[in-house]
Amino acid sequence: MNYIKDLQAGDHINSVFLCRQRTSAVTKNGKAYDNCILQDKTGQIDAKIWEPNSEGIGDFQGLDYVEVVGEVTQFNGALQLSIRRARYVKPENVNSSDFFPVSDRDPAEMDSELAQQISLVTEPHLHRLLEILFVEDTQIAGAFKRSSAAKSVHHGFIGGLLEHTLSVTKTCMFFCEQYPVLNKDLLRTAALCHDIGKIRELSDFPLNDYTDEGQFLGHIVIGAEMLDDAIRQIDGFPEDLRLKLIHCILAHHGEYEFGSPKKPALMEAMALHLADNADAKLESFKEALAAGNGSGWIGYSRLFESNIYKP
Repeated sequence: MNYIKDLQAGDHINSVFLCRQRTSAVTKNGKAYDNCILQDKTGQIDAKIWEPNSEGIGDFQGLDYVEVVGEVTQFNGALQLSIRRARYVKPENVNSSDFFPVSDRDPAEMDSELAQQISLVTEPHLHRLLEILFVEDTQIAGAFKRSSAAKSVHHGFIGGLLEHTLSVTKTCMFFCEQYPVLNKDLLRTAALCHDIGKIRELSDFPLNDYTDEGQFLGHIVIGAEMLDDAIRQIDGFPEDLRLKLIHCILAHHGEYEFGSPKKPALMEAMALHLADNADAKLESFKEALAAGNGSGWIGYSRLFESNIYKP
């Protein structure tokens, strides 16, 4: 199998990909062609079918598996695949794990780390809340472990939400060592729960796209509602603690322009915001470096508004 991350200009391809999208278009000269986005577990590549009505091009559409014959070219500094032949492949004839990006971390190891983080929360109401969300509610727990953390930008892969959450939690615990005034139980719980709404904001793979609920509400509001629903199952949950925890969720994007309903009013909320932002930015930078060809100055990043350097 030719993985997308290994493709180079001039390569001849005969391999199976997941077609993320297929749309019709017309050149400036009025000639019909098709735009495709092809995907495997290592990434995506733009592809063109310049003769969409030829006998070698089969009937397939977005989210179908397709066997492709073609050549890799370079256009405007990016790789592009020119498809000469393509045919639909039945899902039962492929190994789906070859086509969806997954976390580099071992799932069992992350599950164990999540359980350990939960066990370290000593405040009984917060500990009970985490047990409800991540252990007893198997639907939430299962979705949380397989979900991505984003459609794109950072941790946009299976297991990405759990990987991101654990990284944010560990950074928050480092903050607690540097600033003992922080409420460790509150911050650890907030870190573990801060993006839980993403399991309903984003659909499962292969789509990994925004749901209607995600478009209308967003993961911050969804997550706050999920926590409030779970808290109401716990007798005697302190109202002051409920407000502080939900505030941390509502404020974790830090600024109104970044979709945060509230700005941080608690030191724990500020710590969570900084940890979340750091992990998202550094993971995005790592992914940009991995996607860049060669080394040295690899091009302008719209996300970072800078030409970025790959050692």
